[in-house]
Amino acid sequence: MSVLPTYLLSDNAGVAPDGHLAVAGCDVVDLADRFGTPLFIYDEAHMRERCREAVAAFGDGVAYATKAFLCAAMARLAHEEGMHLDVATGGELHVALQAGVPAARLVMHGNNKSEPELRMALESGVGRVVVDSFDEIDRIEHLVAGGLPAPAVLVRINPGVEAHTHEYLRTGAADSKFGFSLTGGVADAAIERAAASPAMDLVGLHAHIGSQVFVVDSFTKAIGALAPLVRKMEAREFSIGGGLGVAYVEGESAPSITEWAAAVRGACDDSGIEARVLAEPGRAIVARAALTAYRVGTIKPIDGLRTYLSVDGGMSDNPRPVLYGSGYEAFLPRATTADRDREVRVVGKHCESGDVIVQNARVPGDTAVGDILATPVTGAYGHTMGSNYNMVLRPAVVFVRDGQARLVVRRETYADLLTRDLG
Repeated sequence: MSVLPTYLLSDNAGVAPDGHLAVAGCDVVDLADRFGTPLFIYDEAHMRERCREAVAAFGDGVAYATKAFLCAAMARLAHEEGMHLDVATGGELHVALQAGVPAARLVMHGNNKSEPELRMALESGVGRVVVDSFDEIDRIEHLVAGGLPAPAVLVRINPGVEAHTHEYLRTGAADSKFGFSLTGGVADAAIERAAASPAMDLVGLHAHIGSQVFVVDSFTKAIGALAPLVRKMEAREFSIGGGLGVAYVEGESAPSITEWAAAVRGACDDSGIEARVLAEPGRAIVARAALTAYRVGTIKPIDGLRTYLSVDGGMSDNPRPVLYGSGYEAFLPRATTADRDREVRVVGKHCESGDVIVQNARVPGDTAVGDILATPVTGAYGHTMGSNYNMVLRPAVVFVRDGQARLVVRRETYADLLTRDLG
């Protein structure tokens, strides 16, 4: 028997008597028929509960990492539940501000913030700027000399910790484009310059070791490496960043936000860090909150090799398998608890052999063309990393709660593809 592990579904997902999956009281097959496919379906109450858990675990300083999933509705949701928002580009900053999030509740990130982006951040009055390079310090000083307000800043330090995750998701190793290195006196020089600059108020240090990290010990190692600097500068704030992993496939498990926070706080206490401890969870807030519904278009058996099952999306709505070899499960929401006794490769509709969503998926034997097929745990880095490759239209996003579905991002139209095309 190979039945979908229900712990990969959102908090408010359940199986109806007819075998259909319902999320927050909404039938997934009905949603797919109503809104079309591909379709991102988010459990709103699940996300609100994760936000509340994060605030309870870390306090007022915790920020939602918007790169995981951002739209105006999500920005408002995180703000309503007491979180700050971490934005990494002018675009993310713009969406958060337009959603009504006060600038003081925003943390501005980015390894290559342009002068226009920094100008936008300072003019709006963002709460924190995480400084990532000496060039950025130059830009901030230039802008403040021109009359803009001096920001409160955290200096991002690269702790030299190899997180147990995919190579492309590591950001705290010695060889990284992010932050100031602990080696060669670089971090000390950056701290000294920021502390001496009248163009900024240095409030603390920031670190981020990577994404999809399952081993809490990686965070404690980073804290141990940075603790001497935090104590030396008497930092008021210390951010461990984000990166907590989530389970995507059967057999995986990950610490909860509460367990992660307890380990981080314990390591800070053991290291003599008295600064306010901050964090920036993203994936852990939204990943399991959503699933993607597709419609099966073709089923192509190849004797002696495999069966290809093609759906109406692909790498344009979920590039993670192509980028990182990420694994997912697949199932039919019309038969949620059915035995998945047929092995297929779930592929998209793009002109790429690498356009694979699930390499070795298990689906029920009666899976047919026209069925709705779903992949769970797609709430992070799907919509936000989406593209128009092959001019495929980007999917709609719906939030479901208490039996009601709310369209928060409409599906693109063919007309949208030409809005920026000047011919």
